[in-house]
Amino acid sequence: MSNLPLIAAKGRLLGMEAVHRAASGHIGGSLSSMDVLTALYFGEMNIDPANPGDENRDRFVLSKGHCTPALYPILALRGYFPIDDLKMFRSVDGHMSGHAEMRHVKGVDMSTGSLGQGLSVAVGMALAGKLDSKSYRVYALLGDGEIEEGQIWEASMSAAKYKLDNLCAIVDVNGLQIDGATADVMPSEPLDKKFESFGWHVIKIDGHDFDSIKAAFAEARTAAGKPTAILAATVKGKGVSFMENDAGWHGKAPNDEQFAVAKAELEAKIKELEGAE
Repeated sequence: MSNLPLIAAKGRLLGMEAVHRAASGHIGGSLSSMDVLTALYFGEMNIDPANPGDENRDRFVLSKGHCTPALYPILALRGYFPIDDLKMFRSVDGHMSGHAEMRHVKGVDMSTGSLGQGLSVAVGMALAGKLDSKSYRVYALLGDGEIEEGQIWEASMSAAKYKLDNLCAIVDVNGLQIDGATADVMPSEPLDKKFESFGWHVIKIDGHDFDSIKAAFAEARTAAGKPTAILAATVKGKGVSFMENDAGWHGKAPNDEQFAVAKAELEAKIKELEGAE
């Protein structure tokens, strides 16, 4: 397996650069979910960047669709398109919109915008796979603020009804959303009991520990007859000291001074990890 921490660190820097360059974007939740996405694209999923439309590939739905500063860099690092394309992020002259876009961005399996809809799409993909006797798996990344949407729970009921054990939802539990702490805005805990009551197999992990992430994906494959929900405890703004655990960084870009600090911290982490190889 590749050096996942190093790939994630590079992804964080690329995402930060894209958001700063565009002066727009959702960086906090992108940084918190970068490790999960790295593990998916560089270890877990059956994919081929040279053949992104392969009908037998695993599928991924970014249900928290605004976190493209995580998804796009990982797709670039995985080889779906040149890293230089990230310069078009949120540019009116470019093709990389702020929300995941499947028509113009190679490697994106589903366009996602309004929160709450992605899991329903993932359920449809997984059900289609069952009906077509395909072996592919479907993964969906949700936000812990997003799951306040009722459609998430309608989709959860459907996934359990149809015994979609080829579906794995990962919830990025960073505890923060645009208006503050999820515990204050709309308390959703205990998430494990909620998903279990909806008929899901539940796994709780540290969403920044690659061994735990890998083990969770392996366990999900053994959950016969049930969809799996991985509850990944993360830190919003992970990797940049002044952004960590600060809801204010949900959807704003750093200014030049802040970017310089963030860039220095992320580059130092990359250098540390490269030295450890």
